[in-house]
Amino acid sequence: MTDKEIGQTGEKVAKKWLKKQGFYIIETNFRNKIGEIDIIAEKDNIYHFVEVKSVAGIKDNVFYPEDRVNYKKRTKLKQLANSYLNYKNLKDTDWQIDIASVYLNTKTRRARVEFFENIEI
Repeated sequence: MTDKEIGQTGEKVAKKWLKKQGFYIIETNFRNKIGEIDIIAEKDNIYHFVEVKSVAGIKDNVFYPEDRVNYKKRTKLKQLANSYLNYKNLKDTDWQIDIASVYLNTKTRRARVEFFENIEI
């Protein structure tokens, strides 16, 4: 699998997992001049801006996908979330930024999702 295919598959898996957890998917791959938000979802009147990070062919957990969401990326996600809320005129909406780490096992064709809610910025 190419990195792009891993990313696309991870986003599909994360979206399906979120739906099973009771999230309503509002939008995927929202883009503007700042960047992109992978998934925007809603649950219990809270908007969730979800960054999806995926890895395939799990080896001895050399790194965790969520580790790739550093301070700079978190700051950018916060700017994107605020930009989206302003664009949609949702200024008084409760929201948070989450990370969905997707582990793809290419041999068994199974996936595992770890979800980190309301990450610190």
